[in-house]
Formats: sequence, C-alpha cells, structure tokens
Amino acid sequence: MSDSVLKTSANHKSPEFEKNARRIIDLLTKIKNEEEQIHQGGGAKAIESQHKKGRLTARERIAKLVDPGSQLFELGTYAAYEMYEEWGGAPCAGTVTGLAKVCGRTFMVIANDATVKAGAFFPDDRKESDSRAKYRHRE
Repeated sequence: MSDSVLKTSANHKSPEFEKNARRIIDLLTKIKNEEEQIHQGGGAKAIESQHKKGRLTARERIAKLVDPGSQLFELGTYAAYEMYEEWGGAPCAGTVTGLAKVCGRTFMVIANDATVKAGAFFPDDRKESDSRAKYRHRE
C-alpha cells in the first residue's frame, strides 16, 4: 500500500456515522439556500427595477465580463450577513467581490450592487474594501 493512502477506522454503516453525514448534508443545504437568497441582492422587485431602467445587476455584469466557461469565485458573500435588518438588510454589503478569469488572467472583480439600497454604501463596504486591499498587496 502506498504511503499517500490514508487509512480510516470509521464505520460507514454505523448509526453515528450516518447521523453525522446527514447533519453535514443538512448544513451544506442550509448554506446553499442562504447563498441563493444573498445572491438575490435587494430582491426580485429591485432586480426588476434595474432591468426596467435597462441596467444589469452586478452579477449579470460580472457574468458578461468573465471568460466563457469560467465563473466568479466570490469572496464577500457573507459580508454584512444578517446585519442592518432594520433597513431591510445589506446582502454582500452591497458589493459583489471575487476572483475571476478575464482574457485568461485572474483579476479581482468588484461590482456595486444597485439592487441593495440603490447602491448606497454600508460600513461593511469599508471592511470589505480593506480586505481586498490586503489581498492585493500580498501578490
């Protein structure tokens, strides 16, 4: 047997293993559902309003920007998560941020999401901006 193969003593048929596997699946499903909700930005009504003005949403603009067959590796999905609820929330702190391939090169992509409070900035935008700057300076 190769040294690179890990051995396990886990019993894949035990009730505890099945319980833990189910819990992980439930948590991943919850995260996926939260991300889908977050990706709606300010919601269907705000998206429709942008479309009526002839505008694309931040994610639609990014989808047109990135290379075909690639996608955005989003970094700030949970920025301002469950914050500012008294004002209707601020998904992604109103800014879609991530890494994407454009013309074969990886870039940091930042797009203001006008569906979230008409594009207003939140205090967490500053935190997200500082985080992006730290990442940029590491390269």
